[in-house]
Amino acid sequence: MGDDAGVALMDKFINLLLTSLVSVFLFTTTVQASTAAKATILVVGDSLSAAYNMPQEAGWVRLLEQRLNTHNPSYSVINASISGDTTAGGVSRIGNALRRSQPALTIIELGANDGLRGLPLTEMKKNLAQMIELAKIHGSKVLLLGINLPPNYGPHYTSSFVSTYHELADQHHIALVPSMMEGFEADPAYFQADQIHPSIAAQSKILDNVWPSIELLLDSH
Repeated sequence: MGDDAGVALMDKFINLLLTSLVSVFLFTTTVQASTAAKATILVVGDSLSAAYNMPQEAGWVRLLEQRLNTHNPSYSVINASISGDTTAGGVSRIGNALRRSQPALTIIELGANDGLRGLPLTEMKKNLAQMIELAKIHGSKVLLLGINLPPNYGPHYTSSFVSTYHELADQHHIALVPSMMEGFEADPAYFQADQIHPSIAAQSKILDNVWPSIELLLDSH
C-alpha cells in the first residue's frame, strides 16, 4: 500500500472516529437535558408514605412515579418520608429537602403520629403551617394529605384532628385530600396486622385517592 493510500485510510478512520464521538456527545447531552428538564414532586411524610413493612416499589409513592411516567413524564418524584416521623420532625428537615429538590409540588403527609400519640393539636397545626409556608417560599405548590384517627381517641380529639387539616387548607389556600384512606379505612382487609398501616393491596387505592388532586395541580403548573 502506497503512502497516499495509507494517509487516505487514516483520514477515513479519523473521520469515522470523530463522527462516533460527536454522536455519543449529542446523545449524552440530550439525555442530560431531558433529565434536567424534569420538574420535581417532593413527598414529605411518615410510614404511610414510606412503604412501611413492604418493598419500596409496592408503596403508593413509587406507584405515583410509575403513573407519572405514563401520564406526565416531565415530572420525577423524590420521597423524603420517614417511618415514625411527626410534624416536628418534618419541620426540622423539610428546609433541606426543599433546597435540594426545588420541587414544583410538595406533598405533605404528616400528623398521623402526632394524633396517635395524643400530642397537642395546636403544635401539630403550627408545625404543618410552617412546612406549608416554607414550601411556598421555595415557589412550590402544596398538597396536604389528611387521615382519620381511630374512634378510641374520643370524639372531641378526633374531630378536632380532622378539622386541623381543613383549617390549614383554607387558611393557606392549598389543596387538601381530607383522607388518603377514603373508601377503605374501615376495612381490616386493607391493613397490616397492626390495623394501623395500610397493606400492599391498599397502596393503589391511596394513589387513586390522591391522584386527582395531583393531576389538577400539575395541569395548572
